[in-house]
Amino acid sequence: DDQIERERASQHLPGGCCALAAVYLMGKFYVANAGDSRAIIIRNGEIIPMSREFTPETERQRLQFLALLRPELLGKEFTHLEFPRRIQPKELGRKMLYRDQNMNGWAYKKIEEDDLKFPLIFGEGKKARMMATIGVTRGLGDHDLKVFSSNIHIKPFLSCFPEVRVYDLTQYEHCPDDVLVLGTDGLWDVTNDKEVAAVVMEVLTSYEPNDPCRYTMVAQELVVRSRGVLKERGWRLANDKLGSGDDISVFVIPLGGPGNYT
Repeated sequence: DDQIERERASQHLPGGCCALAAVYLMGKFYVANAGDSRAIIIRNGEIIPMSREFTPETERQRLQFLALLRPELLGKEFTHLEFPRRIQPKELGRKMLYRDQNMNGWAYKKIEEDDLKFPLIFGEGKKARMMATIGVTRGLGDHDLKVFSSNIHIKPFLSCFPEVRVYDLTQYEHCPDDVLVLGTDGLWDVTNDKEVAAVVMEVLTSYEPNDPCRYTMVAQELVVRSRGVLKERGWRLANDKLGSGDDISVFVIPLGGPGNYT
C-alpha cells in the first residue's frame, strides 16, 4: 500500500486493487485476503473456506466505529448510523429502527436532523456501498478516491491489512483431486462454493491423476462457465442468468501429488 502511494506521487498512477495471496511454507498454506476475492479448499468433496470477503456489510461495525471516533471524515454529508431505508424530512420526530457500531440487532430511536444525512453504508449484498462509492472495504491503493462531486476522501476507511488463515497440509492425506481454489469476485459473483466444487470434480475426473494440465483445465472451465455465452441480451449462463461482468481470475492448486492417489 505504501509502494502504491509512492508511485502515485512520483509517477502519477492512481487506482487500487484487492489482494489475495497464498504462501506455502514448511508444510502449511498461509492464505491472506484483503478485499472481496475468495479462497476455498476442496478436500475429499468437502469445502473448507480459507477467506472471507471484506465489504461494507461484513465490516459495518469497524467502519461505523471509525466514523464515530472521527466524525470529520464524514464531511458533514454522512451519518455513521444505519437505517433500514433512507429517511425523509417529513419523518423527523418519528421513531425508526436503527443500529450503531455496537449493535448486531436493531433498536428504535427518534429521528433527528442529523439522521437525514446519507448513511455511511447503504444498500444490500453486492449493491452495498460505503459512502455511495465503493463496494469493498479492504485492499491496496485508492489513495485519491473521493466521494462523487465532493472533497471527502474514502481512503481512511479502507484497510490494507489482510486476514490470514492457515491450513496445515501435514494433518491430512491428500490425493490429486484435493485442491486450493483462488478466485476474484468475478467468479464468486455468479458461482457459489458448491458449484465450484462440482466443476472441480467434474473436470478432474475426466483426466488421468498424473496429468498436470488437469488443474489448468479446471481453472479455464470455471472462468468460461462464470462468463457465460454472449447472446442478444448480453452474457448468459447455462441457466440463462446474467454472466459475470467483472474480471475473472482463477488459480487451482493441487494439494496432493500422483503418489498420494488411492
